[in-house]
Amino acid sequence: MTRLRRNLVALAIGAACVSHAALAQRPSSKVLRIGYLDTTSASIASVRLERLRAGLRDLGYVEGRNIVIEPRWAESEYARLPDLAAELLKEKPDVIVAAGPAAIRVMRQATTTLPIVFAASGDPLMFGFVQSLSRPGGNVTGVSSVGGDLSYKYLEFLRDAIPRLSTVAVLMNPGHPGHPVYLRNIQVAARKAIRVLPLQAASAQQIEAVFNLIKQEQDRVQALIVLGDGLFFSEARRIAELAVQQKLPTLFSTREPVQVGALMSYGPNLGEQFYRAASYVDKILKGAHPGDLPVEQPTTFELVINPRTAKAIGLVLQKGLLLRADALVE
Repeated sequence: MTRLRRNLVALAIGAACVSHAALAQRPSSKVLRIGYLDTTSASIASVRLERLRAGLRDLGYVEGRNIVIEPRWAESEYARLPDLAAELLKEKPDVIVAAGPAAIRVMRQATTTLPIVFAASGDPLMFGFVQSLSRPGGNVTGVSSVGGDLSYKYLEFLRDAIPRLSTVAVLMNPGHPGHPVYLRNIQVAARKAIRVLPLQAASAQQIEAVFNLIKQEQDRVQALIVLGDGLFFSEARRIAELAVQQKLPTLFSTREPVQVGALMSYGPNLGEQFYRAASYVDKILKGAHPGDLPVEQPTTFELVINPRTAKAIGLVLQKGLLLRADALVE
C-alpha cells in the first residue's frame, strides 16, 4: 500500500471515529420521565415544583419535548403515599423527586434501584436515607433541608421577641418520622428555663382541637413552634389565623407561612432547594449514580418576620430583632 493510500485510509478511519463519538455525545431523542411525589398539595406547594421546573429549564430541559414530569400529591394524608408511589413506578420514570421525609421514606421502600432525588428532606442521616453525606450509597441523594439542629435558634428568636418567655408549645404530627427527635432537641435547648408543651395533630380537625387546648392554657402558653410538616404547611394560613385570634406568637421553619400571617420563621429557603435538586436530576439523567453524588446541605438560613402580625397580636418587637431579619413581610 502506498504512503498516500495509507494516509487516506487513516483519515477515513479517523473521520468515522470522530463521527461515532459525536453521535454518542448527542442528547438522546428519548423523552425522559421524571416522577414527583410530594406530601402536600398542589394548591399550597406548587412553588416547589415550579422551582424544580425552573432549574430543569435552566439546564436545557423542555417539558413535552425532552422531559415529562409526573406529579403526585398526598394532600397531607401520609396514608396515601404508598399508593401514590406505586402509581409513579407504573409510569416507568427515569428518576423520582421526593419532597418531605415521609414521601422519601415511602419511595425508598418502594424501590431500591430507581434513582431518587430528595428535597425538603429533614436530616437524611438521621432518617437513614443515606449512608453518609459525602457518599450516600444506595439509590438516594439530593438536597438536605437540615444543616444542623436549629432548636437553639428557635428559642433564641422567641426569647428576643418575648423577653420573659417561660412556656412554649410545640405542634407535632405523629405521622412525621422526625418530629420526636426535633421535640427532644427543643427540650434540650430549653433546659429547665422554659417549659415545653408538646401538642399533636394529624388532621385539620385536630389542629383546631389543639388551639382549643391552648386557649384553655392561654395564661401559660406564650408562643407556638410549628415543626416542619406537610400538613402544617398546607394548613399554615389557618394556623396563623387561629394564633392571631389567641394573640399567640408563632414560629415556623420556612418563610411561606409567614407570608400568610404567621409571626416568624427560621430555616433554609425551600424554593431554592428544589431549584438545586434539578442539578441532581440532570446528573443522574446523564448517567451519574445517585450513591456517588454527595448530599448538598444548606449553607444559609433566613429569619423572616411579619411586623403586621406582631401588631395584630399586640407584640412590640425590639429593633434589634427586626434588624436581624433577612426579610420583613408586610
